[in-house]
Amino acid sequence: MLYLIYLPVLTSLLLLYFKLADRYGIIDKPNHRSSHQRVTIRGGGIILPIALLIQSLISGFEYPLFTSGLALISLVSFYDDIRPLSNKIRLLVHLISVSLLFMETGLTGFAPWILLFSYVLVIGTINAYNFMDGINGITGTYSLLIISTLYFINENIISFGSSNWLIVTVLSLMVFNYFNFRKSARCFAGDVGSISLAFIIIFFLLQLILQSMNLKYIGFLLFYGLDSVSTIVFRLIRKENIFEAHRSHFYQYLANVKGWPHLWVSALYMFVQLVYNLIIIYSEWTGLEFLIFIVISGIVFVSIRLGLEGRVNLMGTKLDNEQISN
Repeated sequence: MLYLIYLPVLTSLLLLYFKLADRYGIIDKPNHRSSHQRVTIRGGGIILPIALLIQSLISGFEYPLFTSGLALISLVSFYDDIRPLSNKIRLLVHLISVSLLFMETGLTGFAPWILLFSYVLVIGTINAYNFMDGINGITGTYSLLIISTLYFINENIISFGSSNWLIVTVLSLMVFNYFNFRKSARCFAGDVGSISLAFIIIFFLLQLILQSMNLKYIGFLLFYGLDSVSTIVFRLIRKENIFEAHRSHFYQYLANVKGWPHLWVSALYMFVQLVYNLIIIYSEWTGLEFLIFIVISGIVFVSIRLGLEGRVNLMGTKLDNEQISN
């Protein structure tokens, strides 16, 4: 019954946010890098951290350090949605929030080199997840698949955390997707949505990995990872500044150049990751076998990109915004 109450409560809170965002101008206006054509409310993803903060209160602050980190990183990300924030401040907050997350999961007890590598990987993943949120529905549906998969594992394969928190995350994603997974989205996640989602997913994934002592579950982020890493590599080859905003991800090529509907592209990413998840769940790979799987997946993905986008666009010349728009 409590879960049934969550849906109308979260929906009401999000509708209230729409009114406030509209009143105070928290909106996205289309520009030459945008994949949308109309003014849309930004920051609708705020409902995701709000849902888990409510769950924290109901559960008696079950994960206090994680919740504190989530609140901090969400607050700063929401501020960044309203007005530009210094990269140094953003990085500092990410470091503090991730440190709280590591303390909650017990990762701080590992060797220093493992901890350092984890900081780089987690902060990089959080920012990559944010960059992947560029068309209607993609991050909401992709995240819904990951959280649902984690819930299935927690209930049927290996218990690593609280199913209640996973259910609440699923419910908040359902509410958000109702307003975002549309031809004309009512709202975008904003930094507060995509970054908090990445933070939440990483927390649950770390719990699973540390409980199972199996790194194969990193593969639940594989398709996003392939797009992000390959895009960074191609931009480096083209001698572009990888920290500047761009529209050269594969999903952006499909939506902006090939003209695929946003929802088709989002559904494609979710379906491919679903296939990966099923393979990962029911495989019994060693570390080397999983690494080979990642390498083969990378080769196939890059080959597809080269075949569709062309060697010149990906490796030879800088992608031109006017050319992309056409």
